Amino acid sequence: MSSPILLDLDPVSKWAVIVLSIMTILYAVIRPMFRRKDPLDKPPRFATLARQRSVEKQMQNVLVELSEMARQITAQIDTRAAKLEALIREADEKIATMKSNAPPALPMPPPANAMPISDPRHAQVYALADQGRSSTEIAQQLHRPSGEIELILALRR
Repeated sequence: MSSPILLDLDPVSKWAVIVLSIMTILYAVIRPMFRRKDPLDKPPRFATLARQRSVEKQMQNVLVELSEMARQITAQIDTRAAKLEALIREADEKIATMKSNAPPALPMPPPANAMPISDPRHAQVYALADQGRSSTEIAQQLHRPSGEIELILALRR
């Protein structure tokens, strides 16, 4: 017996409805087969107690090895830090000895082969640099760009 809805449709629409209903039924039947299963629903693969104990013992061995390695690394770091502190202390002592034995610093004369300063503005920059001023301080004092002062000082070297 045909349903009254299908009798009123043209043949193409009837086939479309039939195919659509078959696909829906197939989808409802096949879908549960492809659904992801919960991995915790399965029993563990190594269910034997001996196997579990073996894995547990291996993990404990790995943890012991890791803690030993951490102790060794810490000891190496401590040793290197102590050596570094001793070297810093020794360097500080040498610096203090050099400062106490050094004569007062005299300005170094320009080398004999140095080119004469042709621009008096450069002479000002060089004089302030010889006094120990930074390029930004010189630039502020002479009201000139700091890039120009840095270039003049770089050319001097």
